[in-house]
Amino acid sequence: MHCCHLRKIAVVLLSLMFLATARQASAELLFFAGDRTMSVKGHRVEGDKIVVSLRGGGEMTLDQALVVRIAPDEVPYDDPINITASALAARQTATLRENTGYEPLILQAATTHGVDPKLVKAIIQTESAYQSNARSPKGAMGLMQLMPQTAKQYEVKKAYDPRANIEAGVKYLRALLDQFELPLAIAAYNAGEGAVRRFGGVPPFPETQDYVKRVLSLYR
Repeated sequence: MHCCHLRKIAVVLLSLMFLATARQASAELLFFAGDRTMSVKGHRVEGDKIVVSLRGGGEMTLDQALVVRIAPDEVPYDDPINITASALAARQTATLRENTGYEPLILQAATTHGVDPKLVKAIIQTESAYQSNARSPKGAMGLMQLMPQTAKQYEVKKAYDPRANIEAGVKYLRALLDQFELPLAIAAYNAGEGAVRRFGGVPPFPETQDYVKRVLSLYR
């Protein structure tokens, strides 16, 4: 009886150990020039390109010449899961995040469309906390939380693909900056340009007012 009881305890402990590690996934570390690194789920080589699977979901293509070497990442991480808006809010901080894993995509889109990369990062951090598979209750998708009509306007076929999402989001942000001063452009990104024009300024929506303050705080 005592032996049977100990066996049951051992089974439970093994089960708990399995559950604790079941969601742990291996990863790889990409090394770039200047001691910069990037942790990814994995990679494959296609010609002179390296296609990496991002930890937050989606893929990114890099020139092989940019990558000095690739090594196993010894730090385990959890697979991405669907997270609620409150969980996203809890993960946001008052400091702009660095080395997010999306730096090349952000820099490329920001340079192409003449937008400050720091502003793009402030938008992404506020919108999705860098969760590429984030989806809001209103249907906004991905890193920059593209609404379906915005994704359609910019011909985005895969709204959760980081490259396509950031490219369209920055292009839309550039269009808003061409119409409004910075605080109003940020408000329009959240509430729509129609609402900004209707109220002649930042709309009197608590969500939008808090959004503008959060983005500006991160940006500045």
